Amino acid sequence: MKAYVFPGQGAQYPGMAKNLYEESSHARALFEKANSILGFKITDIMFNGTDEDLKQTKVTQPAIFLHSVILALISGDSFRPGMVAGHSLGEFSALVANKTLSFEDGLLLVSGRAAAMQKACELTPSTMAAVIGLDDAVVEEVCSQAGEEVVPANYNSPGQIVISGSNEGIDKAIELLRERGAKRVLKLAVGGAFHSPFMEPARLELEETIRKTRFTQPVCPVYQNVTANPSTDPEEIKTNLVLQLTSPVKWTQCINNMIAGGATSFTEVGPGNVLQGLIKKISRDTVTDSIIL
Repeated sequence: MKAYVFPGQGAQYPGMAKNLYEESSHARALFEKANSILGFKITDIMFNGTDEDLKQTKVTQPAIFLHSVILALISGDSFRPGMVAGHSLGEFSALVANKTLSFEDGLLLVSGRAAAMQKACELTPSTMAAVIGLDDAVVEEVCSQAGEEVVPANYNSPGQIVISGSNEGIDKAIELLRERGAKRVLKLAVGGAFHSPFMEPARLELEETIRKTRFTQPVCPVYQNVTANPSTDPEEIKTNLVLQLTSPVKWTQCINNMIAGGATSFTEVGPGNVLQGLIKKISRDTVTDSIIL
C-alpha cells in the first residue's frame, strides 16, 4: 500500500515551488487563489524572498502547506494514497490530500495556526533543542528533571528527539543530556516552544476555528501526530488536531504503525526530503521517494 507523507516547518527554501507555478496552469490558479485568500502575495516571497523572509511565521507555514498540497492536487489520478500522515504542520496538508479538508479551509486553518502560534511565542520566551544519540526514555527522564515545563516535542526517529521548554529549562536540560551521554544537543533557532504547554493560548484560539470548519469523510486514513494511530472519523480528527499544538509529534510511532498497517512505500510530498531521511532511520529497508514535477 502506498503511503504519502507531508513535511512541516523547516522544509522551506528560497525559490520553493516556483517551477510548479511556471509549468502548470492548474498550479498557477491555485497559487493565485491562495494569494487572494491570504490577502498578500505569498508567491512573491516563496519565489523571490530570502531565507529570512521565509522564516516569518505567517509565511513559513502557508508556504510549505501550499507547496505540498498543490503538488498533490495537480498530480491527478496518479495521486491515490492508501494512507497519509504529516509532520506537525504537514498534518494539515495530509488532511487536504485525503479530502478531509478543502484547499481553501486547509489554507485558512494553517494561516490561523501560524498567527496563533506567533502570538503564543510572544507571550513567554521559550525555545527548543534537538537531542541526538539517546534513548527516548532517557530524554523523557531528563525532561522531568529539568522542570520549567520541559517536554519531548518531536519523536523524529530512534535516537533523535526534539525537546521544548522555557529558555532556562532548556539550558538545564542541555547540560543534563550532555552528562547522560548525548552525542549532540543543539538549541534550535525557533520562535518558541512548539508542541508544549507554552502553546496552550494558541490551542485555545485554534480550537474554536477548527470546530467551526467543515471536515468530511476522508478517502483514506490519516495517522495523526497525537496518537500515532489511523483515523477516518472527522470528529476524532478535529479533536486530535486541536491537541496537536500542545502534544508531542509521535513521528517514529506513526511510521512504525503505518508499516504495521500495510504501508509498502512512502512518498514525500512537498519541499525537501527530510521525512525520507527520518523514515530510513526508522525502518532501513523501507522504500521512499518524492513527487517530482
